[in-house]
Amino acid sequence: MTELFLRIIGDDLPGRACGGYRDVHVAVQRGRDPEGAVPGDAREAVWEFTIETVETVGAPNGLRDFRGAYVHGRRGARFLYLTWGEQPPGGTFTMFRRAKLFLDDLPDQAVERGAAEGRLGLTDSCGLPLCAAVRPPRIRWT
Repeated sequence: MTELFLRIIGDDLPGRACGGYRDVHVAVQRGRDPEGAVPGDAREAVWEFTIETVETVGAPNGLRDFRGAYVHGRRGARFLYLTWGEQPPGGTFTMFRRAKLFLDDLPDQAVERGAAEGRLGLTDSCGLPLCAAVRPPRIRWT
């Protein structure tokens, strides 16, 4: 088992008010909780954290699996969540949508090096917070 440092950088955020939502924030999801919430009108959102890479025999991807508090999904289809929610000043985060960043899209060289960076725009083609499955080229892993 080895650690894999991840840095996720999102730009082109949809704004604090969009699609009928107010006080919009985006966070990375750790377990069931949002972490590092960034306002929807920020210039960019950056999250840094580590996950574990495990070499497994018989894994669907053939070589590795991922584990840790930020990792979701079943073996062979692991992903990270970016979670969108309303968070009024002094209030709690109330999730209304999520985006999945699939870990099997990570370049082999980045996993072997122990560090990867993903860059993506956080607004969809309708001007709303990005949601659903996010795969290259929508996210660029290095």
